[in-house]
Amino acid sequence: MRTLWTVLFAVVLMFAQVIIGSTLPSLFLDRTDPLLQPLGALGVTLAALALVWAVRRFVYRRPWSALGWRRPWHILIGVAAGALPVLAALATAVVVGAGTWVPMDASLLLTALPLAAVVLLLGQAFPEELLWRGHVFDSLSPRLSPRAILVITSVAFGSLHLVSNGSGSTVGDKLLYALMATTLGFAAGAARVRGGGLWMAAGVHWGFHLALRSAPVRPESFAILLVLMAVGLTLAGAALLRGQGVLRPDRRQADLSSRSSV
Repeated sequence: MRTLWTVLFAVVLMFAQVIIGSTLPSLFLDRTDPLLQPLGALGVTLAALALVWAVRRFVYRRPWSALGWRRPWHILIGVAAGALPVLAALATAVVVGAGTWVPMDASLLLTALPLAAVVLLLGQAFPEELLWRGHVFDSLSPRLSPRAILVITSVAFGSLHLVSNGSGSTVGDKLLYALMATTLGFAAGAARVRGGGLWMAAGVHWGFHLALRSAPVRPESFAILLVLMAVGLTLAGAALLRGQGVLRPDRRQADLSSRSSV
């Protein structure tokens, strides 16, 4: 029951941080103001920091340092781990006819990408990972194994994307989108296990969005691209977990099984 409460509370916090953070700038700026989007993204991060800090301080009584703030350069490793599966999926989609290369103005990309990268980091990657691979992961760790936490946080995170704006128009696309988001959560969770903190997980999430938004590929089959990205992110997560002992069978369970077979 405590696990379910933690997950449901996180869902409420996720919607709250987005609504609060993105609404406040719109009260003072016009919809056409170029500052609205970056300030909205900054607002989401600030709201997430405030809400998670308050919840951990007054509800869960968990230390802020347990989120893992050391080694911020780990975010670069995470970016690579999140971007490579997406780029590979897009390239494969082109090869199999599920995607098309499109011409892109390099100068426009170079001028637009820095601001877009900041918006993606502050509006999605960091605040979402602060909540799921940060707060929720740490709050469940005293009573659950890393393997169980990976499953719970990945499935909960992916399920939320059934109602995402980018999930497609058909039921099949929405289910595949949720599956892909679940594998993104798995890769980010694996990065949390590997790096021992929040930064690598945030990097995986950030790298995923950077690659998806900047690659010059137009999907011709959204479903095929989702499947390819899900496979790539799963493999990336498994690679990050290599040597961490999370994917190996539980030794105690294996002992019990061997005894019962004697």
